[in-house]
Amino acid sequence: MRTTLAPEMGGCRVLGQVWGGWRRGPGVHVAPGTAGFATKARHQLQPRGSSKWFRPVGNQPFPGLLRPESLSREELVDVLKVAVVDQKGPLVTLNKPQGLPVTGKPGELTLLSVLPELSQSLGLGEKELQVVRASGKETSGLVLLSSCPQTASRLQKFFTHSQRAGRPTATYCAVTDGIPATSEGKIRAALKLEHMDGVNLVVPVKSPSRKDIVEGVKKTISHFRLVATSSGCALVQLQPLTAFPSQLPVHMVLELCPVLGDHTYSARVGTVLGQRFLLPVESTKPRRQVLDEALLRRLRLTPSQAAQLPLHLHLHRLHLPGARPQDAPIELLAPLPSYFSRTLQCLGLHYQ
Repeated sequence: MRTTLAPEMGGCRVLGQVWGGWRRGPGVHVAPGTAGFATKARHQLQPRGSSKWFRPVGNQPFPGLLRPESLSREELVDVLKVAVVDQKGPLVTLNKPQGLPVTGKPGELTLLSVLPELSQSLGLGEKELQVVRASGKETSGLVLLSSCPQTASRLQKFFTHSQRAGRPTATYCAVTDGIPATSEGKIRAALKLEHMDGVNLVVPVKSPSRKDIVEGVKKTISHFRLVATSSGCALVQLQPLTAFPSQLPVHMVLELCPVLGDHTYSARVGTVLGQRFLLPVESTKPRRQVLDEALLRRLRLTPSQAAQLPLHLHLHRLHLPGARPQDAPIELLAPLPSYFSRTLQCLGLHYQ
């Protein structure tokens, strides 16, 4: 959701106070500078607070996994209140559960649909929250909200300018099935959305022409760094330098290392005699991710349980500008979901 209001700060004098004196809560601290992959970020495996609504799905071993379709509006507001990482002035930071859509069709239960109730619940009165930055439905992690249109406008312009300058502002954590060939690098690919078999899917485009670019093909870039490897899997930090739907899962597929729980694009990676390769997109339909028996044993999952494995992609860190140009940037952190932490433990992957 992008605001079109002017960036003047007259309506939000609290802005400088908010950014200059942001409370350093359990998930928030001020960064010494604009962090790259080498930055050691604070990390907590246990989320702040708990809720009866964060529960395993049936008998599935995925603690903390949310089932939005089973919640009422009131219950979802309770979930989001528990998920608040920090609140100061007009800015509210949430740690969004995996599976919760930000937007949707009229009548669907989404983050956007309950913002009026959430605003009231957080004591904001008539100041309704709006989305400044959020992860997608299948991605867990940080959501930045603002009850001040001018603050939202300034932050959205900051994110836009940073992207154009090639400065990453978001860092994701992902667990991948497979280990990238290099410990750090950039993934570059031209991508487009294509309607296939009744759904919109992201498709790579080789050597795009000018006509392709005009017709919706976008050149995308992501930066990756290996954090840990074990059992044929990897914990990877990802920083998108461009914005495109499903960019990070598709980029990891192009590296032959699909994200765990990717039940859309992982089918594009084939294996013959232990060697991985990309299958033709045109002949590869989305299907539940298939994991080998050894990996299933390490994860302590049955094949039917693995079919319900949530996407292990988490928006872990966001950078915001300081209140003044000379001020250090602010770094927001969101703890990993419980099921994500369980997976790291099962695979022997250690976050440092």
